[in-house]
Amino acid sequence: MTIHVVDHPLVHHKLSLIRDRKTPGSLFRALIEETGLILAAEATRTLPTESVVVETPLERTGTLRLRSLDPVLVPVLRAGLGLLPPFLQLLPTAKVGHLGLYRDHDSLVPVPYYRNFPPLLEARPVFILDPMLATGGSASEAVRQLKAAGAVNLTLVALLAAPEGLEKLQGDHPDLTIWVGAVDRQLNEKGYILPGLGDAGDRLFGTA
Repeated sequence: MTIHVVDHPLVHHKLSLIRDRKTPGSLFRALIEETGLILAAEATRTLPTESVVVETPLERTGTLRLRSLDPVLVPVLRAGLGLLPPFLQLLPTAKVGHLGLYRDHDSLVPVPYYRNFPPLLEARPVFILDPMLATGGSASEAVRQLKAAGAVNLTLVALLAAPEGLEKLQGDHPDLTIWVGAVDRQLNEKGYILPGLGDAGDRLFGTA
């Protein structure tokens, strides 16, 4: 498994504001999108390109364009929706799937409740969007379901990860690529990332 931690001063700065419990919901959402834009630029750096010739106002020149079929973005509901706008800003023709999972608060086991994926997953790069990689249970289930639907080229993008979640994914899906803003210290007894940022979904949608 390949893990990339985006070491960028703007990511550090924005994560410090995202973590702050005093940050209001409107600013929290904006910061998630701003940080997501940086993560999106990094996570898409290996998309395949092809050479083309274009006419500038002055002359013909060779340049590069994306070669593959439109990528697929799969936010894990509901918190993953916060990362969807920045990815669509950079990839406006991307196809969007949805995967609904919630974590049982007692067992911490992911429970699926909704799934809708675009066709031709086997031919497209697929980006799973989930701000928090905590126990790794939900992320592992998301990867499992996408593989079962035919996906081969899978990348997970998260704001924060815990070592426990990374270890689980290493065991379950060693072929996965991960891009993350920071790796935090550990999980608490309830499966929350420490120091973390709280419940990303609750803070995004004002349901705390």
